[in-house]
Amino acid sequence: MLNRKILVTGGLGYIGSHTVVELQNEGFDVVVIDDLSNSSIAVLDGIEAITGKQPIFEQFDLRDKQKVQDFFKNHNNIDGVIHFAASKAVGESVVKPLLYYENNVVTLIYLLQELEKKNKSHFIFSSSRTVYGRLDDKPMSENLSLKSAESPYGNTKKIGEDILKDTCMAKQNLSVVSLRYFNPIGAHSSSMIGELPLGEPQNLVPYITQTAMGIHKELKVFGGDWPTKDGTCIRDYLHVVDLAKAHITALKRLLNGENESNFEYFNLGSGKGNTVLEVIDSFERVSGRKLKYQIVGRRSGDDAIAYADTNKANEVLGWKAESTLDEAIKSAWDWEQKIRN
Repeated sequence: MLNRKILVTGGLGYIGSHTVVELQNEGFDVVVIDDLSNSSIAVLDGIEAITGKQPIFEQFDLRDKQKVQDFFKNHNNIDGVIHFAASKAVGESVVKPLLYYENNVVTLIYLLQELEKKNKSHFIFSSSRTVYGRLDDKPMSENLSLKSAESPYGNTKKIGEDILKDTCMAKQNLSVVSLRYFNPIGAHSSSMIGELPLGEPQNLVPYITQTAMGIHKELKVFGGDWPTKDGTCIRDYLHVVDLAKAHITALKRLLNGENESNFEYFNLGSGKGNTVLEVIDSFERVSGRKLKYQIVGRRSGDDAIAYADTNKANEVLGWKAESTLDEAIKSAWDWEQKIRN
């Protein structure tokens, strides 16, 4: 894949930066667009430290249509796009729905308007298990009909997939793979890049590691009376490096013309669920520290169980998660200690 140029939007974010590393390790030339609204320019140094190469970087907001147009005029040899740039906090989306529709939907349209001008375009979409809404079926399979999204964030991902599917039907020069993530955790084994949320973490694992470092007094576990084996919610936790590698597999599938249609979608998860208390136990096991936590009332919008049926990704895409929960938690803890010391 030498000399194939790939655009990664949001490429200095958590998943984006790990994907840039894997792309460069595979010999791709990478261009990153990021507005640094939820990331840091220092991530470029981490990517370079791991791969020996710094990607081309342009800082601007994809909501600026003119800048998007100018970018594609200056980079007319883009072979593929991996689109991460989006707002991603479910709770914030409920409070600021218009921001989420602008950031997550309008920017997607601006990108596609430029790509439809090309003879051939390959596009990987960062989707989410939230497109399924609240389902009773466990595990969640791609064969299930999608229900109404539970949040504006989830709805933007569902709308995004609809836009991509409709565009693929109208424009046969566009090929898309939409990857529906479950719960990415962990950090690169080098501890040079990892998850660094700005403000209070919205996800479980960084809240655990920050609590262990003394940044938070205690971890709140939302609900101890769910219909699960220990009363806490079950989620599907996936090492971020495994997730990043799935993007490379999907991209190669498109570049090599191996896709069965020009719009495909796959679940990405470990294929099994862990309770919140199991995640806490894993942390205590790999860190040797006891975590201070308190079980409190349920959080609005949560459901009891959500984990992926990954058979389609395993068999069709040829990808499978490799890392264990302990390995992912250990990498997150190593990263947390590095950035705090």
